[in-house]
Amino acid sequence: MTAPLPIRSPCPPGACKCDRDRLLALDGADLRILCLTRQEEKRLIERLESITTLEDLQHLQRRMYEQLGIRLDIAPGFNEVRSMRGMLIEIAELPGMCRKTRAAIPAAIRRGLEKQPDIAWRLLNAHDLLRDA
Repeated sequence: MTAPLPIRSPCPPGACKCDRDRLLALDGADLRILCLTRQEEKRLIERLESITTLEDLQHLQRRMYEQLGIRLDIAPGFNEVRSMRGMLIEIAELPGMCRKTRAAIPAAIRRGLEKQPDIAWRLLNAHDLLRDA
């Protein structure tokens, strides 16, 4: 017999609009995001901050979707990209995701890109912004 997976504890009332309780009440709902406990969130944030290659970042994107249902898109912003703040990092709406988590993931990715700027250059190049002349 296996123990049930731990799920994230609820946010304080009024502090978040994650709809955790509503998600738990739905039959057949995708509950993967609730497996992201606060401890696991810290591990994920540390891992995102320590990315070393574009492939590493893309692998994390795939794993976040497979394991948690988090759809993450990273692309250059509509205006100039002068710093990592110019990168557009979007998380698709996902019931059950805490607002703090929704803010922490893009911030961690930006910190990781600042540590490894060559990843940002490769992202820009992948979107044809730095094509060879």
